[in-house]
Amino acid sequence: MPKGKVGTKGKKQIFEENDATLKFYTRVILGANAIYIAINLVVFYSSSTFWTWFALLFALGVYGGSYRSMTAMAKATFGEDGSLLDGGIDLNMEQGMAEHLKDVILLTAIVQVLSAISSYFWYLWLLAPARAMFLLWVNFLGPWFSAEAPGSTPEEANEKKQRRQERRQMKRF
Repeated sequence: MPKGKVGTKGKKQIFEENDATLKFYTRVILGANAIYIAINLVVFYSSSTFWTWFALLFALGVYGGSYRSMTAMAKATFGEDGSLLDGGIDLNMEQGMAEHLKDVILLTAIVQVLSAISSYFWYLWLLAPARAMFLLWVNFLGPWFSAEAPGSTPEEANEKKQRRQERRQMKRF
């Protein structure tokens, strides 16, 4: 681990990295759809069913929603003179919302390509809601359910326990 302060990124660097990230995920989306369409809707067109088309529309919806959210987050602001005022939110930031959107795009692309082998691979997409429920529990619900009552403090509880123990010891003697 390097010692000292963690370096920060400038507006221009964030803008350029966001542009590269969006281009990469565009290629991932186009590549996965090209493979899916080529195999399921061209080669095996005679055996394609309603579910083949439904899966394609589902994937396109997931891609569209995730990609549009990422582009909205990465939207840069320019001044009247064309200078960069704000590079947008860093899409490559760890533990950011964009990281989860990128994971959804990659999961969908992997499932879509694997579904060329078997349509049962679409069940792997259930990992996305499972992960969302896990994050919801860890970050919001779990701490909320396990929080102590607002009226009692830990010191008061410790004093009560100590008094009970003293009373029990007095009864034994």
